[in-house]
Amino acid sequence: MKKIFLMIPLALAVSNSVHASTDNPWYVGARAGASFLTNMDDAVTSVTEIQDTNFAGGVFAGYQVTPWFALETGYTHLGNAKLDNGQGSYEAQGADLVTKFSFSATDSLDIYAKAGAFYYDWNAIGSGVTNSDNGWSPTAGAGLEYFINKNLSTRLEYQYYNDVGGPDIHFAGLGLAYHWGAPAPILEPVYVDQVTVTTLEELKLTVPFAFDSSTITAGDAAKLVPFEQRLKDQDAAQIYVIGHTDSRGSEAYNQKLSEKRAQAVADALRQHLNVGETRIIAQGRGESDPVASNQTEEGRAQNRRVDIISPSIDVETVTQVIAE
Repeated sequence: MKKIFLMIPLALAVSNSVHASTDNPWYVGARAGASFLTNMDDAVTSVTEIQDTNFAGGVFAGYQVTPWFALETGYTHLGNAKLDNGQGSYEAQGADLVTKFSFSATDSLDIYAKAGAFYYDWNAIGSGVTNSDNGWSPTAGAGLEYFINKNLSTRLEYQYYNDVGGPDIHFAGLGLAYHWGAPAPILEPVYVDQVTVTTLEELKLTVPFAFDSSTITAGDAAKLVPFEQRLKDQDAAQIYVIGHTDSRGSEAYNQKLSEKRAQAVADALRQHLNVGETRIIAQGRGESDPVASNQTEEGRAQNRRVDIISPSIDVETVTQVIAE
């Protein structure tokens, strides 16, 4: 008896990975085997010998609270022990209410221990027996449970019943259990951020200027709309405005003129926008960076210009999607 009760906390301590699943928390089953009576000195008769080994069995139902802990109840008939003189018998039956602790031994096999109480009916039948009784008896047991699949398992178990109307009764037998599931939980969708990177291509524009002029025409100012839109839409966007001249005039004069031309374009960009100097960067390069020959009028006209450049930029777009 002491060894059986010592198994209960041991099973609880090590039961950290078992096959019983809370996905299938409910189960029912039946068991059959043999019962054996001991401590007959405490029985209600000593008139004659009694058959101490009898057929026994019962049914049970349980709920798997956690993968390692379950609650069980059921009905058990512990046999009808007959007197050898044929003048009567004692029938033991009742209701089990036990806790069950399990531990995984292999991929399909659990070791378990049970402990609880048994409400018994000890019934004296016949003329040679007396003193029927009923009441509560402590009970404990241990066994092996083999899972055929998630719905079906078999058991080999032993269970001890202490002081059932006097004698102690030992049960050993086989069982079969059917497990079924709880309703499928309603899962709320889980959203995650999905980041998409899009590359905006470089924008370029060249604005021509008349000889010795730093005034941008209305037509050329209208061509600045794509640059203005990029500055509005993209906080990280920058615009580089670079002024140039042809080679006529002094180098110092041309440097100043190129800066004025760049500033005129920068001011046109800022006219409808509230952006700082770090986003529109204006500079002049004088006559140092021609794109055509300064020996012809056509070439000098091409050199009188402002180059406007908005470098390519990577734009991250964050959208929420349902996690798989």
